[in-house]
Amino acid sequence: MNSPTLENNRVRLAPLSLENFGELSHIAREKNLIQYSPSDIETFEALEHYTTIAINLRDKKSAIPFIVYDKQKKAFAGCTRYMNIDWKNKNLEIGSTWIGRGFQGTGLNSEMKQLMLDYAFFTMDFEKISFRIDERNEQSKKAVAKIGAILEGVLRQDTYLLNGFKRNTCIYSILKDEWIARNSK
Repeated sequence: MNSPTLENNRVRLAPLSLENFGELSHIAREKNLIQYSPSDIETFEALEHYTTIAINLRDKKSAIPFIVYDKQKKAFAGCTRYMNIDWKNKNLEIGSTWIGRGFQGTGLNSEMKQLMLDYAFFTMDFEKISFRIDERNEQSKKAVAKIGAILEGVLRQDTYLLNGFKRNTCIYSILKDEWIARNSK
């Protein structure tokens, strides 16, 4: 599957690859950067494994992973992806998103989500976009609510984290009609 490059004045989302993932190794080493995630990225080898899995999922047409470049700071910032793509039912998730602490709270994540939602709804013609968030991750829950996602429910103790904790996962979503209404104001 050809992966698109999504871009606006603030951010460029380019295909994540085994050629570019190393640009993120210094960010991936930040302590507790993805404390709410079941993934491991803290060593170069772990980040390479993470990238390989993402590329394999892309090849199976169930994910489209991106490397995030912040044009304002002129630096690579992290990763994000479309995942759990259900082509038949026109549903997908945006997830596996992580950006370095120096990029958090700068509006970069909102710009990323805007690009990804617009592309998924208007170019890919999907009808529903979901987000899965650890119940304890208040920052991420506020961020998706701010862009119009609605809490659908909580999956209780459904995902093990690296430390053995089994988290509750909040499911948020946005429907295409809701996104259109929100952005036509």
